[in-house]
Amino acid sequence: MHGSRPVHCRVPIPSLIPDFDGRLRAVRRFRGLLATHADELVRLMGEEIHKPEFEALASDVLPLLSACTWHVKHAERVLRDRRLPGKPLWLVGVKHRVHRAPLGRVAIIATWNYPVQLVGVQIIQAFMGGNEVIVKPSERSPRTQGLLLDLFERAGIELDRVPATREAGEELVRNEQFDHLLFTGSTGVGRAIARVLAERLIPSTLELSGNDSAVVLPSADPALAARCIWYALTLNHGQTCMAPHRVLVDPNVLPAFLAELRSVSADARPRALIDDASAEHCRAVARSAIAAGGEVICGDPEADVLSPIIIAGCPPETELFQGRHFGPLLAIDVLERTPARNDAPDRDPLTLSVFGLGNEARAFASQSRAGTVTINDCVIPTGHPGAPLSAHGKSGWGVSRGVEGLLAMTRPVAVSTTRKRPRLPLDPPSTPVSKITPWLRRLYASRGSAGRTEDGSA
Repeated sequence: MHGSRPVHCRVPIPSLIPDFDGRLRAVRRFRGLLATHADELVRLMGEEIHKPEFEALASDVLPLLSACTWHVKHAERVLRDRRLPGKPLWLVGVKHRVHRAPLGRVAIIATWNYPVQLVGVQIIQAFMGGNEVIVKPSERSPRTQGLLLDLFERAGIELDRVPATREAGEELVRNEQFDHLLFTGSTGVGRAIARVLAERLIPSTLELSGNDSAVVLPSADPALAARCIWYALTLNHGQTCMAPHRVLVDPNVLPAFLAELRSVSADARPRALIDDASAEHCRAVARSAIAAGGEVICGDPEADVLSPIIIAGCPPETELFQGRHFGPLLAIDVLERTPARNDAPDRDPLTLSVFGLGNEARAFASQSRAGTVTINDCVIPTGHPGAPLSAHGKSGWGVSRGVEGLLAMTRPVAVSTTRKRPRLPLDPPSTPVSKITPWLRRLYASRGSAGRTEDGSA
């Protein structure tokens, strides 16, 4: 009717994802339940993995709440079907669209060090992609993750659960029927899982320990670098996969950086690791580095209760420098510009932290094989719910979180629709039509060579 307000039609989510609107409503309900039960989750994290109250709230509960909000706001746009541009002339009468379809049944083996945030985001993305979800909670945080799964189910997000035991995880990988697996954990366990799944031809997303590093360039602020790296080292008692295991420092800034580290570590306090075996392994790694000539900047591996330990001049061949630990240990060495010295043990970090001024820091970061790079910070910026976490090489494979992680929980389906007229003839071409073929070939060849010189160079 003339003068009436225009009707803005909502572009629907592809029907290949069942009841998408219902899924959005369920994530909203879960967000409310998560906020209501935050204190109980924080208490359980403290009891099971010794996580301090503030850290449990700030690094587990709040990031998951933010992820819920992000997916409610952006998931429809990310998963909406799209038109396929660039149709060639000979496909006259054909329309192409790409839809997103669920993978099917997604299995998740949860980790314990961030027991709410990590598995929570994985469940939301698998669910929003239209999948059925099966979860194996960690045997080290069964009550925390048990409550979290209860909240998902109360919100209307149906889950299949397996017991929170190692044996149940092995049974899941070997015999359970699923179409994709998400695993977060050690490189050794990731390799074992990959072997089994290869035999079953089941794809996976593996987020593994990536021997992460920090680099302090000549233009860096040594005080800022020391504070950020100390924060990452002590976060979650040193049990954070994206925190640096080693720091490579330009020799011109090394004395100032070490002085700042000594200052910020002066009030270091004991850290309660997940178990005694983990603490003893950290002590052994530190003793080995000291025996190889490393200088202790902070901490004492002989202390009754483990505190953060920083060792400078740590030889690259040591286990500490190689990052084969999961605790509050840090190796420091001089940044060498020769790749053989610094790159070999650090080719595939999950995260790289670079400290320095803009152009220099970005230039260094561009040479890294890391999936995530933070400039003038550690760990904290990775909490953006839209940022992908991309593993590579020894840090695993696949992507989770953000746009790319949500897309990875679906598969693309190309759908073409051909009109009755006009359309490409199915019969052999007549003689006049066949004479057009060489002309079409020359036309496409000329389009492909646009912007090139006569000899074919760019």
